[in-house]
Amino acid sequence: MISKRAAFFWALILVIVTAFGTFVAANTVAISLGNKVVIAKEDFETVKSMEKLLSLKEYIKSYYVEGAEDNKLIEGAIKGMFEALGDPYSVYMTKDEFKNFNESTKGSYGGIGVIVTRSEDGYVTVVAPIEDTPGEKAGLKTNDRIIKVDDKDIIGIDLEAAVTLMKGKKGTQVTLTVMRDDVKEPQVFKITREEIILKTVKSNMMENSIGYIRISMFDEDTGSEFKKAINTLTEEKMKGLVIDLRQNPGGFIDQCVIVADELLDEGLVVYTEDKAKKRDDYKSKKGKLDVPFVVLIDEGSASASEIVSGAVKDRKAGLLIGTKSFGKGLVQSIEQLKDGSGMKLTTQKYYTPNGISINKVGIQPDIEVKPMETRDGQKPEEVKDVQLDRAVLELINQIK
Repeated sequence: MISKRAAFFWALILVIVTAFGTFVAANTVAISLGNKVVIAKEDFETVKSMEKLLSLKEYIKSYYVEGAEDNKLIEGAIKGMFEALGDPYSVYMTKDEFKNFNESTKGSYGGIGVIVTRSEDGYVTVVAPIEDTPGEKAGLKTNDRIIKVDDKDIIGIDLEAAVTLMKGKKGTQVTLTVMRDDVKEPQVFKITREEIILKTVKSNMMENSIGYIRISMFDEDTGSEFKKAINTLTEEKMKGLVIDLRQNPGGFIDQCVIVADELLDEGLVVYTEDKAKKRDDYKSKKGKLDVPFVVLIDEGSASASEIVSGAVKDRKAGLLIGTKSFGKGLVQSIEQLKDGSGMKLTTQKYYTPNGISINKVGIQPDIEVKPMETRDGQKPEEVKDVQLDRAVLELINQIK
């Protein structure tokens, strides 16, 4: 065991290195009495807990049969702090994990194209596969629980570590073992990785002069791409619009506000509150889309896509059609640390214009339409998109 004096010294070093001990510099009042220091009781309790941590670290280094490195033990302790929050969206990432995370939100990367989260029961769970990616083509679905990547059991492991295992070079194969609610036995998916290029907005003009815009997720270019799609369809004399947010796992809040601004007149889109109840309002400007529109949602519509849907519903600007959304009403701050590592931390909750928190609740559509059930061996072109059909029917009635 290390001495109390040494423990106190290393505790302060650890506090500074991990950036979670700002109280030492900003909030602690210390009084020197000869060779002693008097600090506040609450700060002493923090130092005592650090002493326990470092004593255990030294014990592991001294007696663990395989040996242990300081940096790995400290990284593990930091990860443990985030895991102790019990929040699947708050996570500490090593340098490599943070690099991989950034790749998944812009540009392109090698992988299978699936957005995942950690469920309350510890499983790596699919929020939604990204459109036209190997994960979607293989048949992965929202709420699938991934229990193995190749031969590695990933139940309970760090989320970003699981994501790293699923990524890899284009053309290589990865095997996922998946649990699904309506299937008794685990299912095995052998998926060939591809280069995942994030083009999040697609559009076309359908019959009856009804425009269609599909947003697969909200990345850093989604807002501008959505505006371009709106302008193109308007030039083609669009009379109504379907905005498809099904299986959209979310993304950047500023980008979904840009999208909402195109659809809504002047007013509140969403507001956030932090721990101190400090409120930030996000508003749309004057001027809005001058044709009727419908928003399609389902259980894979999460986060930023729920912000758009919630604003449309609360402000009665358009119809929501489909099934209840995912229910993620939390906002994460993303920070990179000096050594290249990083973190995501839930720092705010968001609320729809009517003050509703949809976290773990979701948004109910105005018109519920469940997707058509598919039969074994049925070809994709034989499966009718009954949700889209209903949206078109509603728009035709409004246009008339």
